[in-house]
Amino acid sequence: MGRRREEKVDEEELARLMDNAEGESSKIRVKMPNNKVNEMFAIAEQILGGRRVTVLCADGETRMARIPGKMRRRQWVREGDLIIVWPWDFQDSKADVKHRYTKTQAMYLSRKGVLPSEVDVFGMNTTVDDFDDEDGLFASSNADEDLPEEEAVEEMEDDDDDDEINDLFG
Repeated sequence: MGRRREEKVDEEELARLMDNAEGESSKIRVKMPNNKVNEMFAIAEQILGGRRVTVLCADGETRMARIPGKMRRRQWVREGDLIIVWPWDFQDSKADVKHRYTKTQAMYLSRKGVLPSEVDVFGMNTTVDDFDDEDGLFASSNADEDLPEEEAVEEMEDDDDDDEINDLFG
């Protein structure tokens, strides 16, 4: 059997999704989990075989998910894919896979900041503080003095290593 190709990000599709989002409304243009019926985001961690996959859900739980036949024939789930799962009501450690996102859609959701931190594989929804400490209120007063001491400690460790080598080889 041949190897499956690596899924690549479709830059045109991503640009189209982002352009639509920057328009008059900030509506998400891909399928979202229905929170009313307890659907959630998840990451496929391990393919177990026999239509089963281990997933890490947005609530931090690891569940065994079942891929239904309708989805199994149309969309292949791989390790690391972003999916929507529906945990079972009567057995919380198991779930059904409802939808699989393409890599482009997953990156779009990550850029929009919709994904929880547990399942954000791209890490793009982290907020970056542009805080500049211009007046020096939060700077430590002896930060400059600490640097030479650390360098001196590193130099002393290097000398100890040389002594040990000399002891071994005479």
